Amino acid sequence: MDSKDLREMEREILTAAEAAGVQSNYFFCTTFERYQTQLEVLDKLKATIEKDNVLVTKEYVKGRENIYTNPAVGEYNRTTDSANKTVSTLMKIIKGFGTKTETATANSDPLFAALNGGDVGE
Repeated sequence: MDSKDLREMEREILTAAEAAGVQSNYFFCTTFERYQTQLEVLDKLKATIEKDNVLVTKEYVKGRENIYTNPAVGEYNRTTDSANKTVSTLMKIIKGFGTKTETATANSDPLFAALNGGDVGE
C-alpha cells in the first residue's frame, strides 16, 4: 500500500466524519491528527527499511559482524498496530457521536456541545 492509498483512506474517514457531523468534534479532531502523524512516521520508517534493508549488520569486537533485524522493522510494526487502534477509535467516535440521540443530547448539554465543536453557551 502506498502513500496515495493511505491519503485516500484519510479522505474517506473525513467524509464519514462529515456525514456523521463529527468533523468538528474535539475527540475526532485530536485523534485524527494523531492518525495523520502515525501515517507520516510509517512513511519515514518504510523509507528507512527500503533504504537500509530488513537486515542490518553491527560490528563488534575484533571486527566481527553480527546480522540483526533492522530496528525500524519493529518500530514500523508497533506504529502500524497503534495506527490500527487509532482508526478503530476514530470509527467509534464517528458512530458514537454521530447518532441522532447523541446530537439531541448535545443541544441540552453544554459540555457535549463544546466537544462537538459548538460554543459552550449554545
